Parts: sequence; structure tokens; C-alpha cells
Amino acid sequence: MDDYFEKLTNRLLEQNDQLSYSEARTWVELLWEDFEATYAKAGRSYKGKEMTERILNQWIDNHGYRLHEVLLEKPKYKEWFDKKKFLH
Repeated sequence: MDDYFEKLTNRLLEQNDQLSYSEARTWVELLWEDFEATYAKAGRSYKGKEMTERILNQWIDNHGYRLHEVLLEKPKYKEWFDKKKFLH
């Protein structure tokens, strides 16, 4: 699992120079967990880590450059990052 997170974190850092490594890693872990939980709630069968990685790569490619801005729009993420104490 750590290999997936590491690859995705590095990809996100390539897309967004506003994030520290810790912030990028946190985003990857949160997005991974959210995707898998949402997928399960929708009643879909689990397609494996490779599918989750593929979806997160798409999200990073499409939105990674502005993930730091999402904190202003999504209170649940802002609260989580505030708890981590590494906001810029």
C-alpha cells in the first residue's frame, strides 16, 4: 500500500508546488480512503488497488495543481488539515 501512496504523492508534488510532502501525502491518503468508501457505499464490487490508483492519478492530473485551494471549499478537509498543523 505504501508504494501506491508514495507514487501518488510524488505525482501530486510534480503537479502542485504549493504543497509540502506531508500535505501531499495526506491528500493522497484522504482521497484514497474517500474513493474506496464512496465506491463501497454505492454497492459496487471492489476492483482492487490498481483501479483506485488509476482514478487517483486522473484526479491528480485534472485537479492536483489546485488541491491546496480545496481547503477553502471543503470544511471536512480543512478540519483534518488544521488538526495536522501543517497548513501554509
